[in-house]
Amino acid sequence: MEEDWRSDLDAWLAPFVEALRHKTRGRMCPAYIAGLIGPGDRKSMQPIAARDADVSYDRLHHFIASGVWDAAPLETALLAEADRQVGGDAAWLIIDDTALPKKGHHSVGVAPQYASALGKTSNCQTLVSLTLASGEVPVMVALRLFLPESWTSEAAKLDRAGVPDDHRVYMTKPEIALAEVDRVRAAGARFGCVLADAGYGLSAPFRQGLSERGLAWAVGIPFKQKVYPAEVAMIFPVAGRGRPRQRHIPDMKSITAQAMLEMAPWRTVSWRRGTKGRLSARFAAVRVRVADGPPQRIRDMGAQHLPGEELWVIGEHARPANANTTSPTCRPIHRSSSLPAPSRPVGSANRRISNLRKNLASITSKAARGLACTDTRSWQ
Repeated sequence: MEEDWRSDLDAWLAPFVEALRHKTRGRMCPAYIAGLIGPGDRKSMQPIAARDADVSYDRLHHFIASGVWDAAPLETALLAEADRQVGGDAAWLIIDDTALPKKGHHSVGVAPQYASALGKTSNCQTLVSLTLASGEVPVMVALRLFLPESWTSEAAKLDRAGVPDDHRVYMTKPEIALAEVDRVRAAGARFGCVLADAGYGLSAPFRQGLSERGLAWAVGIPFKQKVYPAEVAMIFPVAGRGRPRQRHIPDMKSITAQAMLEMAPWRTVSWRRGTKGRLSARFAAVRVRVADGPPQRIRDMGAQHLPGEELWVIGEHARPANANTTSPTCRPIHRSSSLPAPSRPVGSANRRISNLRKNLASITSKAARGLACTDTRSWQ
């Protein structure tokens, strides 16, 4: 039985071993992966080497700790395999954060920052992850370390950690994500839509970057994101006195996305019956122009951002099918999150909503929960 799974593993790892382009590493790679997924509780290098008579601890340690690899061929092999398994027009490219909590201060990129794994600000490393998914099968295709400005602004700290010169320029997480999207597309990976949570969706340059690349996308947005109705018009009012106005202004005031959705019609959708009853939720979608254009101060309106691109804003209010219909109430789930949620249900209702959210986007799409916005092409 063990020989069967080891032979299957060797066959699956063959393109990655070839990409290593090194005879010794080609032997160590299958041994290390087999040690990680094989029997045994301890997964550090010494116990792995002790369980494999063909691998010495020194050689395995050198393979992991001392080898200098060219990651590009391995990443190319990974993208090719991911595309073969789940790629296509029905696939999703999901952008998210991965946090690694740390106690010390010397690991590359470690700093006090929001840790998604802990749900609070803590000392951690943060990585931008891209996952190619189809149905219920996810394959992670990119994981890039985010360097805070507290690192990129201190050359001595970068030198001590051995950060390469081409990675010392500060990049925001949305900028890293867009660069990785370009790399994934250049490698030929196929997907139909990009998903991201509100941590990325609140960035106007990120949303605009996806549109400029001709991609369909749906991302979470803050409930307080200012938007205009789709029919907003730019007018050129005649000044009653003083100098003539030099710029067009919108003919109405922007409001929050939450307020816009509260005025929209909501529709209950049920799509299957689970072990706890029928799964359903209420949804609303409204077409808007997001207020992320140039800022301008307008008389009687105060400071306003001019209308930008046209989007759909979508809201979800999860609830059991037999609950009384109530007006949607959107609010942040917690202080560090901008996704709105209804009042907390209890008991079986809570479990049903948990199942609902798992089925709504089969991998992890926070964009499908609460408020989200998407480009207009996705709904035409």
